[in-house]
Amino acid sequence: MPRLFPSLFRAAALLGTVAAVPLTTAAMAQVDSGAYRDLDVFMDIYNRVKADYVDKVDDKTLVKGAIQGMLAALDPHSSYVDALEFDNMRIATEGNYGGLGLTVSMEDGAVKVIAPTEDTPAYRAGIKSGDYITHINGTLIYGQSLDEAIEGMRGPAGTKVSITLVRPGRDKPLDVTLVREIIVQKPVKWEVKNGIGVININTFSANTGADTRAAIMAIEKSLGRAPLGYVVDLRDNGGGLLTQAIEVSDVFLDHGEIVSQRGRAKSDIERYYAKPGDLTKGLPIIVLTDSGTASASEIVAGALQDHHRALVMGERSFGKGSVQTLLPLSSNSALRLTTARYYTPSGRSVQEGGIEPDIAVPQLSDPDYKTRPVFREADLRRHLINTAKVDNKALEEDTSDDPRFTASAKELETKGIKDFQLDYALKTIGRLGPAVQTAAVAPKPKAAAVRKAR
Repeated sequence: MPRLFPSLFRAAALLGTVAAVPLTTAAMAQVDSGAYRDLDVFMDIYNRVKADYVDKVDDKTLVKGAIQGMLAALDPHSSYVDALEFDNMRIATEGNYGGLGLTVSMEDGAVKVIAPTEDTPAYRAGIKSGDYITHINGTLIYGQSLDEAIEGMRGPAGTKVSITLVRPGRDKPLDVTLVREIIVQKPVKWEVKNGIGVININTFSANTGADTRAAIMAIEKSLGRAPLGYVVDLRDNGGGLLTQAIEVSDVFLDHGEIVSQRGRAKSDIERYYAKPGDLTKGLPIIVLTDSGTASASEIVAGALQDHHRALVMGERSFGKGSVQTLLPLSSNSALRLTTARYYTPSGRSVQEGGIEPDIAVPQLSDPDYKTRPVFREADLRRHLINTAKVDNKALEEDTSDDPRFTASAKELETKGIKDFQLDYALKTIGRLGPAVQTAAVAPKPKAAAVRKAR
């Protein structure tokens, strides 16, 4: 099973160390007596439900519900992983399943779309982040578990499924019929536009770092020279493996810290550094972000921003600055527990606030961008509080219209612009790239030769 973040053994040892902090005999007695009283209450309720609930309930259902309730009281990302979710997590990191290509979550009993995966039936049908799925094949799914909803959307390739969406800002529900496909996740895609390399990173799975390096070599090979610069597209990338976020950051950095993670104890700090060698040789880089840029994606964006290696462009990111560790409980179950927070090289925590772009650029190509609500970490119940945040004003966004960004989606379409944010990034690098390349190949000043002669 892939590790969501650092070593399971390290996390297990960390938890053991915390539990083993020496306590006085009196303190131990106080803790034990309090815990036993709480457990007595729990067992009383457990037995009452078993004996008096209107329908017979099995032990497994009650225990699982109690565990899930306990973890839900902590934060939105700690959870109990049973056999079905184990399989879902495997699919999330390995891909290759029959379905629609949607990442979804549960919010107040409703299934909410986090993001569609690019080049999948859901993406081509225009399903968007923030949509709510209310019906599958005409059946109301409100109140079902998230696993049940996911199972309803999956199925053999070539089969049809109809779903009903409620999109905030739209008066009527949207009915969409899709044909399931084999979803093979492609963590990295690349193309060349206007002499600029565009690297689209969709997820941080096992091979993302290697695929990013391969993309850079393929871009140079296709051009027969170095590009004017690179656009690294992290929009709607919900994250993944920490190791791969570090690898991807290291592709573009020559030195310095990439990220640090800090646990409960002040001394529990682990830092990760870049190795010498920037594969892009200092060429201009723009990182595209939006509200779906989360977790591992924010590590990359934050590292390149703090080192002034890239301009971050687009919208404020999701704001998930916590580390989850998978602690196996049996062969097919585990505890996914939040064990640390991560920080960018300058010591910023992105928890709640996210990564603010250096240049804010709205997605004007989306006709719903003004009316569609944005969903971020700060909107989740019981999310971790960013203790380093001074006040809530830091999270407020400037909603006034920028005179540069007044074109409508229809006006852009007539100009052949399907992705305004990407188009803006390409034009920005188009202005920067030639000047940077000229500076790179310019002859050294004669003063250098004089110093050498001395």
